[in-house]
Amino acid sequence: MKHVDLFKDFLNDVVNLNETRVTALEDSIEAIKSAVKDSDWALKIRSWMPQGSWAHKTIIKPVDQGEFDADLLVFVDPVSGWSAETYVEKLYEVFRANGTYKDKVRRWSHCVTITYANDRKIDVAPCVVNRGGFVRLEVCNRNTGEFEATEPVQYTEWLTERNGYSGSNSFRKVTRLIKYLRDIKTTFTCSSVLLTTILGSRISNLDKDSDAFADTPTALKTVFGRLDDWCQLNPTKPNVNNPFLQSENFAESWTDEQYVNFRERVSTYRGWIDEAYDEADRNERAGPGCLDSAPLDLSGFLPVMLNAGLYGFVVASGGRSPTRATTKPSATVMRPSP
Repeated sequence: MKHVDLFKDFLNDVVNLNETRVTALEDSIEAIKSAVKDSDWALKIRSWMPQGSWAHKTIIKPVDQGEFDADLLVFVDPVSGWSAETYVEKLYEVFRANGTYKDKVRRWSHCVTITYANDRKIDVAPCVVNRGGFVRLEVCNRNTGEFEATEPVQYTEWLTERNGYSGSNSFRKVTRLIKYLRDIKTTFTCSSVLLTTILGSRISNLDKDSDAFADTPTALKTVFGRLDDWCQLNPTKPNVNNPFLQSENFAESWTDEQYVNFRERVSTYRGWIDEAYDEADRNERAGPGCLDSAPLDLSGFLPVMLNAGLYGFVVASGGRSPTRATTKPSATVMRPSP
């Protein structure tokens, strides 16, 4: 049983970042832009661009009710003689000199982070355009002193294209659900950029107007099935490259053991999803040996007191927020180390 309306309510009430926080984020972003523009930062700013889950529209509400992360790139012209470290340091100095941000800012390897306690963190990273006369985009690694190639614009456009192929915003909805599964269950490790890339690669132009993406439950079943098929074809950790920058392997964030565990968990959840989707009796149970196994009617996954899978939680909770909070694993790639 699919319970399309319950999935809609579950996304709106539990998974999606609420509109008030989105509005607050957008207001904070504009204030940050103004602060940098009005400062004495000795750089010509070309443009700004959201990055990561915020840009891809796959951002979710933190399951521990804590701070969510948003990434912001500032594209700048190169400055002769500046090292990679200098770009980040000078941006940090801008915020340290500002009364509003001096106690909220911290430096990391590629960015500075503005923290709004108990609500949000905004990572601001300089991206250097066409350094040395070459057509390229580079982020700055303060720790290693290296300029690192990046392709955020094309990557975001690629994900937007995948979402268009799936129709009805299905790719974004499914990605949010699987990220929620990751964070609430904490049974596997997979950074957001890695997970989003793997899921996006499971969708193609052949899916446009396909019954495989007829609604959110069906799309989740389709994508999870393809994800499991991909995992079974890769018994050892594969490369997961940025489609537009083959030198960037997102799977480097995985250990071999983490990938093997991910592969096993995906196989288990795929079985629960398929069984739940095909189950006509709402009173059937999800997953052998579940503690308080939720009904198997396409929501037996993620029950409130937990030990089953994702579909059943929607039915079990009626779309309400879970009572169990967990610590969200880090999924920010712009802030890998202080």
